[in-house]
Amino acid sequence: MRHTPIVTVVRYLLLDRVTYLVLPWVWAAFGFILDVVILRLTPAGHTDHRWVGGLAAAFLVVLIVGAQSVARALPFALTLGVSRRAYFLGVTALALALAVCFGLVVAVGQILERATGGWGLHMAYFRVPYLLDGPWYLSWLTATTTFVLLFVYGMWYGLVHRRAGLPGTMIFGATQLGVLALAAIIATWAHGWADIGRFLTTITATGVTGVLAAAVAVMLAGGFATIRRLTI
Repeated sequence: MRHTPIVTVVRYLLLDRVTYLVLPWVWAAFGFILDVVILRLTPAGHTDHRWVGGLAAAFLVVLIVGAQSVARALPFALTLGVSRRAYFLGVTALALALAVCFGLVVAVGQILERATGGWGLHMAYFRVPYLLDGPWYLSWLTATTTFVLLFVYGMWYGLVHRRAGLPGTMIFGATQLGVLALAAIIATWAHGWADIGRFLTTITATGVTGVLAAAVAVMLAGGFATIRRLTI
């Protein structure tokens, strides 16, 4: 059976199953075990939720995996005759599929976490305040969108590095930091931090997911524009 170019790219990337399917959750498992050890060695206090950050490891690894999806795999794919457009769409399709599965793991983890009283430690591992602490289906949607966001962001960085090298990548990152710094200066000058704080405390999980989805769209557009002008 003849596969479409997008499916071919996905199959090509999944030759490295360890990187895409195993590595994020190896780090998530390591973070889980580390958090359990820390909580067992520290006083429980009087709170019903002991927030921990081990799940961030899985998200950070996804960012790195997104970068290597073009930094390592793209040149050989192009030598095999895969077009830049097909490769970009294939990587994006893989990112979406992985994100849906990863988001489901987070949602199921939340259900088990609540059912076991935080794994018997009041630990909130799969729950994150204001982001992943609502109904399981909203957490699934938010986690999925966040995974896609980080994967695509990493992919965009990988494309910039492929096109402009280390100096271009540094300028790319510095430009983003400059924009954030300028926004902070404007917020300070306009005395807007109080309004920003009120907005962040009142925004719903659905609203957060919408903002993340908009950021994904921007990064996909930027990544596609970058890969079109890429030379190997």
